[in-house]
Amino acid sequence: MNKLQLSAWLGKDGIAAWIFLAPSAVGFTLFYLIPFGGGIFYSFTDSTLGGSFVGIDNYADLLSSKSFHKAATNTLIFTSVSVPLLIILSLSLALLLNQRLPMRNWLQTSFILPLVVPVASIIMVWQIFFDWNGTLNAWMHSRQWGRIDWLQSEGAMGVLVFLYIWKNIGYNMILFLAGLQAIPTSYYETARIEGASKLRQLIHITLVYLTPTMVFVVLISIINSFKVFRETYFLAGDYPYDRIYMLQHYMNNMFFSLDIQKLTAAATLMVGCILMLVLILLTVERQFQSFME
Repeated sequence: MNKLQLSAWLGKDGIAAWIFLAPSAVGFTLFYLIPFGGGIFYSFTDSTLGGSFVGIDNYADLLSSKSFHKAATNTLIFTSVSVPLLIILSLSLALLLNQRLPMRNWLQTSFILPLVVPVASIIMVWQIFFDWNGTLNAWMHSRQWGRIDWLQSEGAMGVLVFLYIWKNIGYNMILFLAGLQAIPTSYYETARIEGASKLRQLIHITLVYLTPTMVFVVLISIINSFKVFRETYFLAGDYPYDRIYMLQHYMNNMFFSLDIQKLTAAATLMVGCILMLVLILLTVERQFQSFME
């Protein structure tokens, strides 16, 4: 840091900024950083009170656990399927709503509404729809088709993916709309004059200049995919059907059984994987920015 940067940090504006940031920084440190650091420490011990250092034994036990393998596999499958689908659908909606359409504002509002609906209300609606005696099964029964216990079948993952997309598509759509409207219209006008088709404009202009927004949306979507535990827990309980038994279920059950070592080890591994994804995405964005410059 040179003298100019140091004076900016210590100047009047810098001091004022630090004063405003201090309460949040203290709260983040007390309630997030210190507990997380303590969790990492406990993951290398055999007990939370007076425990001794056991190295990576807890991680070895975790990686040999069938329950952890099942939870990690289901989480990976869910994220790998739901995030790309969410990106494709939300980007398609953003491209559609970026045009002059009738009832455009009404459509935007309708897709955003799931964000403001309480989780309990969402779960109640989805239980009514997917329950054994719910709306979907009643309709299937009226067509002389067999009823399906959706949350206790192979279709449980599909229900969860549908719920995740329904809840998050509006938020991603708004982010993509903001990115689309930031692209100068002169680029498209020049491309049309040169005879570029709509597809070429989409590939060489829209997707290229939407890359920073795309990186952010992918990152947010991956993080939100790890938050689907709330809905799954309310829908199917502590031990749901095997197809929707997620990492958060595993950690939640370890907490109730007071197996803090496996809980903290699993949490550390999950955070490590998320950080790796974040670093990869940020690296891609930095390379893109360097290329554009």
